[in-house]
Amino acid sequence: MSQRQVLKGFEEYRKARTQFVQMVAELATRPQNSETLQNAGVMSLLRPLLLDVAPTIQQTAALALGRLASYNEDLAEAVVKGNILPQLVYSLAERDRFYKKGAAFVLQAVGKHSPQLAQAIVDCGALNTLVICLEDFDPGVKQAAACAFDSIARHNAELSQAVVDTGAIPLLVLYIQEPETALKRIGALALSDIAKHSPELAQTVVDAGAVAHLAQMILNHNAGLKRQVLSALSQIAKHSVDLAEMVVEAEIFPAVLTCLKDKDEHVKKNASTLIREIVKHTPEGVPQLSVCLSEEPEDHIKAAAAWALGQIGRHTPEHARAVAVTNTLPVLLSLYMSTESSEDLQMKSKKAIKNILQKCTYLPALEPFLYGAPPNILKYVVGQFSKVLPHDSKARRLFVTSGGLKKIQEIKAEPGSLLQEYINSVNNCYPEEIVRYFSPGYSDTLLQRVDSYQPLNN
Repeated sequence: MSQRQVLKGFEEYRKARTQFVQMVAELATRPQNSETLQNAGVMSLLRPLLLDVAPTIQQTAALALGRLASYNEDLAEAVVKGNILPQLVYSLAERDRFYKKGAAFVLQAVGKHSPQLAQAIVDCGALNTLVICLEDFDPGVKQAAACAFDSIARHNAELSQAVVDTGAIPLLVLYIQEPETALKRIGALALSDIAKHSPELAQTVVDAGAVAHLAQMILNHNAGLKRQVLSALSQIAKHSVDLAEMVVEAEIFPAVLTCLKDKDEHVKKNASTLIREIVKHTPEGVPQLSVCLSEEPEDHIKAAAAWALGQIGRHTPEHARAVAVTNTLPVLLSLYMSTESSEDLQMKSKKAIKNILQKCTYLPALEPFLYGAPPNILKYVVGQFSKVLPHDSKARRLFVTSGGLKKIQEIKAEPGSLLQEYINSVNNCYPEEIVRYFSPGYSDTLLQRVDSYQPLNN
């Protein structure tokens, strides 16, 4: 037999392997084929092809395995039980960029399903090889490796810590500084899924300098990236006062407020979540929001600022006071009552005033509202006085000397209304003669008594 005939046999065998693996990869694109392929023993047939002498066959075999493993946990578990993971890890360090992408794709597809499968990837030593791929020159390899890390870290704190221990965090922070949007997105996603599990992991992300870089991308034109960035900042801020303040210090609020009006509903939702996570812990963002409310020319930004301030003020009396002392309430009232304000701005200003007033116990900030607020706002103001005055003797005295009690007597309320009930509660905090003294017409009554009084003869 000639050399040509011998080589022809090898070539036919190579073509057959290529045709087979391409067929499997194509069939694996449709979920309905997965059970049939598994029952046909596809895992054991693909396993040796991962080490095939032909690079294209290796890469296509990895692609087919990744597609199958991504469909459900049983198929992913079959990859683990088929002892395929050690081969993938070995090849990650040895093969070209195309194979690395395929191998990392398989690891990502397996690890995403459960903590147990993600732990199997950790146990086979994949993380130390994957972290090398994070530094690869090829963006596709870097993205695939980051996806694999994220599929592991998302499950729990222990797996996230395993990712942190490889030194991946600084590299992921570099990803969000890359020019490619895809790398920015996966970097932000992975950092978010690491930070979400515990304050310690979130602090690790902060210590790597992630917050400042994330803050710069809030207004990126790509909606998917904005969603991931807002989510990452939320996951950091949610754990503690210190972490929330670190996010606020990045001066994020003007950009986040803009996102509240984004056409993408998920961007708006994530922006709202970020504000809520921050205000649960700290009112530190109030000055930034107050400036936006007063100085931004666009009504939709003012409306977003009003909404955010209302979210802060409704949280606790301390949060409401933080809003009130910035002189924000009069600004909100003027925006609500202005005929030049948009309908949305008026609505959000009214809602914010209501939210803040219902929590605010700082009476000096409330008293000016007695003189200029319309009845639908006034009832919340008087309601707060009715709650605080019965328990604070100093506040009761100040309320008299400042003219507040006199103003209360001048309010025209419908009998039996909630406003009238609040007025009665305030009046019940004082002796009857004091209330009568400040009531409208009392001075005329006194003069009438003077006119009718008959002096006693000495």
